[in-house]
Amino acid sequence: MSFLDPHTQPAIHAGATDKDWWRGAVIYQIYPRSFQDSNNDGIGDLAGIINRLPHIANLGADAIWISPFFRSPMKDFGYDVSDYRDVDPMFGTLGDFDALIARAHELDLKVMIDLVLSHTSDEHPWFRESRASADNPKSDWYVWADAQPDGSPPNNWLSIFGGSAWEWDGERMQYYLHNFLSEQPDLNLHNPEVQDELLSVVKFWLDRGVDGFRLDTINFYFHDQELRANPALKPEDRNDTIAPSVNPYNWQNHLYDKNRPENLAFLKRFRALLDEYPAATAVGEVGDAQRGMEIQAEYTSGGDKVHMCYDFAFLSSTPPTGSRIGQVLTKFEETVGDGWACWAFSNHDVMRHASRWNMGEPAQRLYAAILMSLRGSVCLYQGEELGLTEAYVAFEDLQDPYGKQFWPKFKGRDGCRTPMVWTRDNRNGGFTDGKPWLPVAVEHLDKAAGVQEGDEGSHLNFYRRFLAFRREHPALVKGAMDIIRADDDMLIFVRQHAGDRVLCAFNLSNKSQPVDWPEGRWQIAQGAPFERPDDGRTALLGPWQAVFATDADTNEGEDA
Repeated sequence: MSFLDPHTQPAIHAGATDKDWWRGAVIYQIYPRSFQDSNNDGIGDLAGIINRLPHIANLGADAIWISPFFRSPMKDFGYDVSDYRDVDPMFGTLGDFDALIARAHELDLKVMIDLVLSHTSDEHPWFRESRASADNPKSDWYVWADAQPDGSPPNNWLSIFGGSAWEWDGERMQYYLHNFLSEQPDLNLHNPEVQDELLSVVKFWLDRGVDGFRLDTINFYFHDQELRANPALKPEDRNDTIAPSVNPYNWQNHLYDKNRPENLAFLKRFRALLDEYPAATAVGEVGDAQRGMEIQAEYTSGGDKVHMCYDFAFLSSTPPTGSRIGQVLTKFEETVGDGWACWAFSNHDVMRHASRWNMGEPAQRLYAAILMSLRGSVCLYQGEELGLTEAYVAFEDLQDPYGKQFWPKFKGRDGCRTPMVWTRDNRNGGFTDGKPWLPVAVEHLDKAAGVQEGDEGSHLNFYRRFLAFRREHPALVKGAMDIIRADDDMLIFVRQHAGDRVLCAFNLSNKSQPVDWPEGRWQIAQGAPFERPDDGRTALLGPWQAVFATDADTNEGEDA
């Protein structure tokens, strides 16, 4: 099975005008509340990010993605925006953001920011005007609907955060739509004025120097104008990819509250604006448990919509065996074709994968190498490079409204959002001298960046060495992919690009296994941070070990 090769594209760091820098880029996600506090109020901020940018540059990442830092009442910690064109004072100022852009670019890091265009805060001036009457200039900027004759909501649509997706408003005497918290009303993108205003927000940040966007909930932008009810899903078709299993949101097939075809025209408008800038890019978060890859294909096809989509396939609780990875990659090829994926194992919304898949350190390292060897771009979540596990957060310390709603069966997202740990000799891990907004996990202190810095065998230095190895091989960044073997215990594929052919073999078990070598004159590659087999091609691959080899028939200058 062969995965298409974007063979005409330049290398990642060809310069500031490389429009294709995103293809194969490693993007480091920063959750700003928890990265670094600079003023000891217990909350991370932009100045703190600036201070820690060298950590990310030294890791070998190509870009950063910063979760929302806009003005917000913080009901959903920044994903409820009250002013798209300003920085919330808890994070700093627009001047701080400009300084962050400048410093990141000095370090050869691109900057992507998280744009939430599907909804705002209920404290946004647009919503305050919209709810005031049914005939004001912004009355149609949000999704309003009359009650049914018995007073019940317009249809059966559900909120991801629990309960009905409709909230009654006594001021307008109508319901408004909210796919998330009731304090996060959905914008009505069927209104051209709303689209125009959102695109002006995009332009505002592009003019400030951002290199791209992570588009939150990109498939939620439009709703069915007829407000048709969603059909039920059979129990066997339900899964926890998008919402925890305790949430009845999983019981519906979400045909009408999201995933609407009208979104394609808006995404073309969005892409046309990005194309006016030298090298702007976007990755869309497609949240759908049934049609995720089909939607990715729609949104990334043709080169006139988003550049890539953020895939949920490896964010679920399903263990990523070699068979599972092979199935996902094959389905992606068959469904998305020449589109481009952005893969991730962890982020700010899911349990850290070290805990979610119950992985010891050898397995964590092996799977990190798999993630960074797949065809596609890569998102690494802060702390992943330290091997951080999910933190326990007591109910009394819980901040996440999602966790409070479904406690105790679902404990929310705070366990993956606890502060980064920079030093061991500080009860708050060097994150703050104040009281952190979430408690620092005691078990994380021994994994602090400062502890791992000087240890050549540390998890942190494994990531650094592997990313350096990856950068030496264009095939691992932008190449095509041929899967050789994908079963529960072994995953083998070949990446190839511009004369560079690399075999990647991963032993996903606790027993030694032989490698199935495809045709070619293979030589073990130098630089990969795994045990090097003593006798070359005949060697058994040790438990949780990987081997990388180059083909002497196509590669030039590779040492045996």
